[in-house]
Amino acid sequence: MSTGFVIAIVVIAAIVFGAIVILTTARTSEVRGVGALSRETRSRDKKTTIADSAPTGREVEQATRSTAVVKAAPAEVAPWVAPDEEALGVSRRKFFNRAAFTLMAASIGAFGASAVGFLWKGAEGGFGSKITAGKIDDVIQLIRSNKGFLYLSEARAWVTEYPKDSLGKGQAVYGAQGAVFSGMQAGVVALYQKCPHLGCRVPECSSSQWFECPCHGSQYNQVGEKKGGPAPRGMDRFGVSITNGVLTIDTGAVFAGPSIGTNTTGQEAEGPHCIGAAGGKH
Repeated sequence: MSTGFVIAIVVIAAIVFGAIVILTTARTSEVRGVGALSRETRSRDKKTTIADSAPTGREVEQATRSTAVVKAAPAEVAPWVAPDEEALGVSRRKFFNRAAFTLMAASIGAFGASAVGFLWKGAEGGFGSKITAGKIDDVIQLIRSNKGFLYLSEARAWVTEYPKDSLGKGQAVYGAQGAVFSGMQAGVVALYQKCPHLGCRVPECSSSQWFECPCHGSQYNQVGEKKGGPAPRGMDRFGVSITNGVLTIDTGAVFAGPSIGTNTTGQEAEGPHCIGAAGGKH
């Protein structure tokens, strides 16, 4: 099911709902205005006849010449009937209430369509889904050609090489994180770009061959194990899988980084630091 199809369903539902509300507000009777008489009252008025006919002009003239006063016959008045509430139409208050309800429903429908589209994005690709990085041999070659670091923007991850001679120590630390350790067995580790301290993006330092956070000075070795700074743990990481030689990074789940003091590779700084000295806090 594509995003466009889901959004189309939500929008059509919102339009149909709005049309129902508008038709409800527009329903009125055949009465022309507020205070008009109902159809039954007008029908009775047509059938009502005055028992005594009114005096003619000549009779009135003769009456004025005489001392007697001619009184007009009393006319019959039809009893007042309260108009039907529905016949009065929709009041201003009801109109604004229903208009506000309609607009609110349309807004909620639009927001829901946007939310569905955003959440559905993970099923189609992008961060939050499984990202294909390429053939594992090509990925390792790119890491080496980029001086030990490979950044994949779509996965928001750093991919570095994990030394095979460190797998024994690595299994003791990362064995419970099966998807992470399987990548190490294939020779790579995928690290989330955010610093566990306050979420800054951590860049590489080509001179020290570590990751060094510019915000508060946290430092990590090449496989994301903490070496210094205020971070509470090592860099978080993603699970990976290799199918038919193709490396896939699952960004839908983030595994917590190793505890402070973990150093499975024994790598120390290989040159000057880009951010302060090891263990320093900024």
